[in-house]
Amino acid sequence: MGKNKLKKFSEMKMFSNVFQLPISELQYPLTDIHFEMAGHWRDKYFHNDHPIVLELGCGRGEYAIGLAKRYPEKNFIGVDIKGARMWAGAKEAEQSGMTNVAFLRTNIEIISSFFAPNEVNEIWITFCDPQMKKATKRLTSTWFMQRYQKLLRPDGIIHLKTDSPFLYTYTMEMLRLNPYPILCETSDLYSDSPDSIGQKMLADARALQTHYEKQWLDRGMTIKYICWQLSPLTEWTEPTIEIEKDSYRSYGRNYNSPE
Repeated sequence: MGKNKLKKFSEMKMFSNVFQLPISELQYPLTDIHFEMAGHWRDKYFHNDHPIVLELGCGRGEYAIGLAKRYPEKNFIGVDIKGARMWAGAKEAEQSGMTNVAFLRTNIEIISSFFAPNEVNEIWITFCDPQMKKATKRLTSTWFMQRYQKLLRPDGIIHLKTDSPFLYTYTMEMLRLNPYPILCETSDLYSDSPDSIGQKMLADARALQTHYEKQWLDRGMTIKYICWQLSPLTEWTEPTIEIEKDSYRSYGRNYNSPE
């Protein structure tokens, strides 16, 4: 590990807005995780009763911070396993004195261990890896839906923003097979006109652009957006259709958008 990463990890331990419990540091069985903040995020950290919104695979926490500034009446938590990336958002929030944003460094596979039932109101998934080889790794798979259901309110909402035609097609098929109400969806976020129901949702989706999103827009690609309600289910049907795989790759993190 490079010295710069080690420095960031060292600084992260000092940030009051960061909690770190990756699988590599936990004891088995993982079902016995007892996280002190589960069920107490509002009273022990945020000190209010405002709705809680998660950004999964948050990277630098661009959406968590951007939405926290946009909605001071909500609490936001960015979740990712990549600490060196999370450091940027955590440091910005710490230095800015933001009290409605926190960061949780852990594996999303065990996300339900860090929140009590009904503790979370919304989830944002922004430009995650489409995981084209293995369905259970896709953050919109039924495998993850079962985990989200453990922590989301019965009327909880999930937002997906993606550049990936593969993930968009897969997620729409997952929603077709499982009776989750779709509140808003578009295969071209910046061109489609929303109906009255989708106005506010699309406004939030358009208001912020992540590092990766700017890459895709620079390359002339369309951004896809889906918002659905995670109504309680007891059985799930996983998509089995053949989906054409994405034929492009991301630029590296050092890529600079053209002026």
